[in-house]
Amino acid sequence: MKFNPLIIGNLKASIPIIQGGMGVGVSLSKLAGTVSKFGGIGVISAAQPGYLEEDFESNTLQANLRSLKKHIKKAKEISNNGIIGVNIMVAMNNYSDIVKATIEAGADIIISGAGLPLKLPEYTKGSSIKIFPIVSSLKATKLIFSYWKKHYDKVADGFIIEGPEAGGHLGFKADKLNDDIINFDDNVSSILEEIANYEKTYNCKIPVIVGGGVFNSSDIKKYLSLGASGVQIGTRFVATDECDAHINFKNAYVNSTKDDIKIVKSPVGMPGRAINNKFLESLNSEHKKISKCYNCLVPCNPLTTPYCISKALIDAVSGDIDNGLIFCGSNAYKINKIVSVQELLSELTSELN
Repeated sequence: MKFNPLIIGNLKASIPIIQGGMGVGVSLSKLAGTVSKFGGIGVISAAQPGYLEEDFESNTLQANLRSLKKHIKKAKEISNNGIIGVNIMVAMNNYSDIVKATIEAGADIIISGAGLPLKLPEYTKGSSIKIFPIVSSLKATKLIFSYWKKHYDKVADGFIIEGPEAGGHLGFKADKLNDDIINFDDNVSSILEEIANYEKTYNCKIPVIVGGGVFNSSDIKKYLSLGASGVQIGTRFVATDECDAHINFKNAYVNSTKDDIKIVKSPVGMPGRAINNKFLESLNSEHKKISKCYNCLVPCNPLTTPYCISKALIDAVSGDIDNGLIFCGSNAYKINKIVSVQELLSELTSELN
């Protein structure tokens, strides 16, 4: 199957693959820059990117904004000025400040989910940055279209449809996940059809990217055949030499089994997908004392949350895979070795030519 470049306005990626933004610290400048260097679109996660800064504990917001800018600029250097995106969760505190820092540092795309980014055009007004909402339903797609047109006379530069087999926080209800997995391809088709109607109405091209459980070239073929312009892949890029996570984190993927992949409840009330370990098992019997709140997510209340998600993710990405939260996609257990980004992209596209 011949594939086309991914074209987003004046941006052109030779490979129609967006590397999923993974926090905390899993996808920073090294991974994002390398993916972009070899033809894809690399994405930095805006979730606590400053966790290694000296003043992170005492000056969290400024450490994060400073580090985010640093990583965007470094990724641009690694990629030879390739396409770099930033994933910013709507549920994050200081959302508008993070958007502003992303624009100032010269990123090309903002990808935004974990809530509906209804006010994103307000924060990006006057800039040339491309904006991609993440949606999981036709209803959310329609709502974003109508709201953005009414309030900002703005059409999204593209959409990412993220399915229920994705890693990290999921935009689906835990008790309906199996049905959502079964119906996902039909859901994709209905959203693609709706967006095609908008393309005719507004006389513009709106690329649609499909993510969540995309693992190999067969998956890519399927969604390109349905009419998608590209795919988003996160989990596969964790097991790469260039991934910014600790080697222990990468090996947790390589060594996992299908039974290790669990659905967990995040402190923000959303279901998430992670690899089972001592940390997850302990959640059934103990409440983790919160010694410090990083003020990261709007819905999180440190007085009632069962654990601090920032600390849990930082511990994991730093290599403490027993006591940290190891977010992953549904197919993490299929990974059996660590490869380079270049090797992975070659494998994913070799059967598409």
